[in-house]
Amino acid sequence: MRRFGRSPEKGRRYKLRPGAYAILAQGSEMLVTHQMAPWPEFQLPGGGVDPGEQPVPALMRECLEETGWSITRPVRLGAFRRFTYMPEYELWAEKLCTIYLARPVRRLGPPLEEGHTAVWMPAEVAAEELAVDGDSHFVRQVFGLDRRSSRTPLRSS
Repeated sequence: MRRFGRSPEKGRRYKLRPGAYAILAQGSEMLVTHQMAPWPEFQLPGGGVDPGEQPVPALMRECLEETGWSITRPVRLGAFRRFTYMPEYELWAEKLCTIYLARPVRRLGPPLEEGHTAVWMPAEVAAEELAVDGDSHFVRQVFGLDRRSSRTPLRSS
């Protein structure tokens, strides 16, 4: 499986953290979440799959929590792993990130999770702005983008 980001540190113990993340596409735009803490960054909506939970229901829950939108028709695109420190959990994690393509259906309200803002942006901009290289890789594949950036304004949902 492909790895993005830094290599695991020798001698460090990592906890396996499976997660489900969505590229929420509508035409040439996509819905992402801007998370303020532990540092400000744009992310694909999604997150950890809780013990006993299946990936697709976890994905639907996380998208609602982080964007306020319901989604439909998630299709698995692939997966990657990355090794990172998660300060909110005080945890060194080996994240197994499964990426889905889905459609945002309806805005049910603001994001339920504090510190998150739903933002619509052109896919070209998202590919440059997403904090995780693996997420950007899948966005580029889905939208057929090269590595050039096309800066255009963002709009909040």
